[in-house]
Amino acid sequence: MALVGYGAVVVALTMLKAFFVIGLLWRPESQRGRSIEWMPLALYRDSPTWFGPLFDYLGNMAFFIPIGIVTYILLEHRRRAVGLVVVVGLTLSAAIETLQYVLALGHSDVSDLLFNTAGALVGAVIARLCGRRLYPVWIGLALVAAAVFAVLVVLGPRLGDPDKVVEAGVVEPGVMKSAVGAGQATFASGSPAARS
Repeated sequence: MALVGYGAVVVALTMLKAFFVIGLLWRPESQRGRSIEWMPLALYRDSPTWFGPLFDYLGNMAFFIPIGIVTYILLEHRRRAVGLVVVVGLTLSAAIETLQYVLALGHSDVSDLLFNTAGALVGAVIARLCGRRLYPVWIGLALVAAAVFAVLVVLGPRLGDPDKVVEAGVVEPGVMKSAVGAGQATFASGSPAARS
């Protein structure tokens, strides 16, 4: 249940953002598009700061750590369980990136594939090192994350004023300009919203 619940969160936040909104995080209509980036770490090429791309890449990694933990719990009895988790993480991430491109539901990026897979690896290593005594904690946290996300989706439009969302690069009076990649929404304060 934990893997299915958290997996649904991953799919929703990577491929389904065109169909729902949570507060001021993004405009659903801006999430319909097709682009692909084959160069690893390409965000550094286009960004005037080092922090934005680092935040994006580490966010992708952190996003897949729970997948790695819960998958390891399911596969721990298998030989080379950590390696199997890496394969599952790579396969899931590749499927998401491919479907984003094919269905025009986001930006496909080889860096996402690399950092998502690294996140699954980190999760598997954490689960292995911490041992069985923490399995209930990890499972509980994955279920809580899925439940919180479900509540946020239900409350989504009521959590903020959609008119306050501005597209990256659009300067409005009293709003700071964002230097993040094109097509990303920003908060009214100018901070970048997470991209898939």
